[in-house]
Amino acid sequence: MTEFIAEITGTTLLLLLGGGVVANVVLKGTKGNNSGWMVISTGWALAVFVGVVVAGPYSGAHLNPAVSIALAVAGKFAWTKVPLFILAQFIGALLGSFLVWLMHIDHFKITDDADAKLAVFSTAPAIRNAPVNLVSEFIGTFVLVFAILHITGAELKSANQVAPIGLGSVGAIPVAFLVWVIGLSLGGTTGYAINPARDLGPRIMHAILPIKDKKHGDWVYAWIPVVGPILGAIAAALLYLELY
Repeated sequence: MTEFIAEITGTTLLLLLGGGVVANVVLKGTKGNNSGWMVISTGWALAVFVGVVVAGPYSGAHLNPAVSIALAVAGKFAWTKVPLFILAQFIGALLGSFLVWLMHIDHFKITDDADAKLAVFSTAPAIRNAPVNLVSEFIGTFVLVFAILHITGAELKSANQVAPIGLGSVGAIPVAFLVWVIGLSLGGTTGYAINPARDLGPRIMHAILPIKDKKHGDWVYAWIPVVGPILGAIAAALLYLELY
């Protein structure tokens, strides 16, 4: 398992389970239809847990371009590795969202709500106000990254070796709780993408897939779940450097 494959695998699992819980809640005819925000928030938190446990020992389980960038800004991750990690994360996001569609294909066919179909793949604001939506994604990701930097470093050092852990298995449980509370407390305004790959990758997959009666991918909004998390992550890393 290389770092590249680990990031692909972990992000695929993240999107399969995270997108899967949204599909289970919003698509017509599923066993979990209309089960609500608590189910979605919990599902995403546990999706992060699974992705981190699987990828953590090999890549540190960033699973998020904003996390990779933030760790590099904080001096805890090599800048030279950032592009490769981001590529792996986007590949994983595409694969995971494809699997969600494949598994729920019959439910996509009987669901009439085009917004619900898009919601399986990407986030959208509850109230459309670009500056406020951007701030929402900024704050959510700031909390994510700032807390991560306190939960665990990017390396686990011993007398004989240095093992990358980042969001590794040691930090899997607290990171899952962190994502859970962000969803419950801060996620209601924009759906808390807090991860550019999590939103943009599946949004692209939505555009590619032959989904019946789908709407456009809301590309006017699509930059916010990319730019907001990156800026929030950088700000968190800079504050961490200033404090410590």
